[in-house]
Amino acid sequence: MKINIFPIVSSLHQQDKINHQTKVLLDELFLLGKHQFNIVDIDELYNADLSLILIQSGGSEQLFLNNLSKLKEPFYLLTYGNNNSLAASLEILSYIKDNNLKGEVLHGTTSYLIQRVNELLSSPNNRKELYRYGVIGKPSDWLIASQVDYDNALNRLDVKLVDIDINEVIELYNKDDNTYSNSLFKYDEVELNNALKLDNALNTIKEKYNLDGLTIRCFDLLDSIKTTSCLSLALLNKKNIVATCEGDIPTMLSMHILNKITNQVGFQANPSRIDKEKSEMVLAHCTLPLNMCKSFTLDTHFESGIGVAIRGKLEEQKVTIFKLSRNLKDYYVTTGTIIKNLDENNLCRTQILLKIDDNVEYFLNRPYGNHHVVVYGDYKQDIINFMK
Repeated sequence: MKINIFPIVSSLHQQDKINHQTKVLLDELFLLGKHQFNIVDIDELYNADLSLILIQSGGSEQLFLNNLSKLKEPFYLLTYGNNNSLAASLEILSYIKDNNLKGEVLHGTTSYLIQRVNELLSSPNNRKELYRYGVIGKPSDWLIASQVDYDNALNRLDVKLVDIDINEVIELYNKDDNTYSNSLFKYDEVELNNALKLDNALNTIKEKYNLDGLTIRCFDLLDSIKTTSCLSLALLNKKNIVATCEGDIPTMLSMHILNKITNQVGFQANPSRIDKEKSEMVLAHCTLPLNMCKSFTLDTHFESGIGVAIRGKLEEQKVTIFKLSRNLKDYYVTTGTIIKNLDENNLCRTQILLKIDDNVEYFLNRPYGNHHVVVYGDYKQDIINFMK
């Protein structure tokens, strides 16, 4: 097994002496466990079966904080009995726990350390995640069939789900006094500024938590800051960053899978009408990746009549429709063709009429929630192969 170690040491200590002590420790661990221990820089830390942070001396606490944005949970702090290494690790672990993060001090005899390392290597709960996705504010109350087991997401999809308080987004928004504009958009200046200010807040959250994507409980924003996340999600998706609304985790993970297979993000949409006899269906939603539409205008969010939403026109072509179930094992996939774009007042702003290649019994008898994801092209067999 490959174990990467990122060392942190105060400049007050003698580096040659510290390096010698570290080499002695790692040589002893190698003899006991036969694992490959590598001292690496922070950019290589997580390219391994297990990642440890070696606290080499006292006075390292602030250096840990300086690197925190690039470090990932859980934080395993490797320490030994010299140079106040343990004392610094205890201070760091206290900070970690005070911020509701996961971490542990690895300290003791080499036989104990290698035993604990072996336990971590074999534990599915400590499996190295390849992707980090933020869940901002939990799923909306009406998504009663969209809860996901976080450990299951890590074990099956290598996705670490990170809970983030939606108030953190709201605070960033309220503290931002900047004025935003974008020549791409023509709309009410106040509403557009608010939507772009929220976009800045979500991008800040993405960078702070080192996220590959996110979902947000967006309806909570209607009362608190009087705007919507529709435009921001459209902009994030345009950059190939998976971003979904209503805190819908299965849909976010469905988009993640599609992104890895097709390099597209996809249109998250509600089935709004189904014609069983014709195998036709209307899908609609208020956000859409801006690089997925051939043209668009801006409008208000449908249900609330506020904020900025996307009224987009999609290419009339072959598409794949996909949805992962909440157990992350079962799924639905089919192909179809976009027949035409609609423009109705009683639906979410982007609306498409689809001709489904299979029958529509799934939607009427055993659907996996309301949101489904549409991407251009026929990827049905690719998705089946991936899910196997």
